[in-house]
Amino acid sequence: MNASPIRCLITAGPTREYFDPVRFISNPSSGKMGYALAAAARDAGWRVDLVSGPVALPAPEGVEVVPVVTGREMLAAVQELFPLCNILIKVAAVCDMRPKRRFPDKVKKDELALTVEFEPVEDILKTVAAGKQPGQIVIGFAAETQNVEAYARRKLAEKKLDWIVANRVGGARSAFESDRNDVLLIGSDGEKLAFGPGAKTDIAHQLIGYLNAYHFVH
Repeated sequence: MNASPIRCLITAGPTREYFDPVRFISNPSSGKMGYALAAAARDAGWRVDLVSGPVALPAPEGVEVVPVVTGREMLAAVQELFPLCNILIKVAAVCDMRPKRRFPDKVKKDELALTVEFEPVEDILKTVAAGKQPGQIVIGFAAETQNVEAYARRKLAEKKLDWIVANRVGGARSAFESDRNDVLLIGSDGEKLAFGPGAKTDIAHQLIGYLNAYHFVH
């Protein structure tokens, strides 16, 4: 799996889960971190596939972008591309739940229910990591509002990842919608490195540079 060029699959942005054709739940992810990583991986000479939720960002030049909207669509795209890749960096902030019922037409305001029943969205990272082949590397992101490192370590173990990137969201230092970030890279072997605070573009190049230098160059 280490033949040149490295092929990298990155997910970015939010997903949306619809109540009806014009209403949905989502989150504030801008996609900036994922897009920055895609550009950095391209600059490193990697072949990059970028599965992106709805964002207001231009496609990075030289990167193959696969647009998706829902978590189910993102899972399908990742499952199709991951067997072809050396590394998956799952940055996207996928909605954890979706309405059990999606109405085919716009529901009038006076007919809206005050209570909505939800169901869990498929866990993309756990599903894909469970099927990785020898030589493939899976990296997740953990966006947390508290106990950032502890929750990231739990996610790293539960989903059997190789690495996880922990960052804080919410409040004044939130990574969501910001051009800056402050992350902690934690490995399944216990290694831990801090990157930032700094511009997401700089942190992306540092992360890709680290992976390139220590895990793919022999």
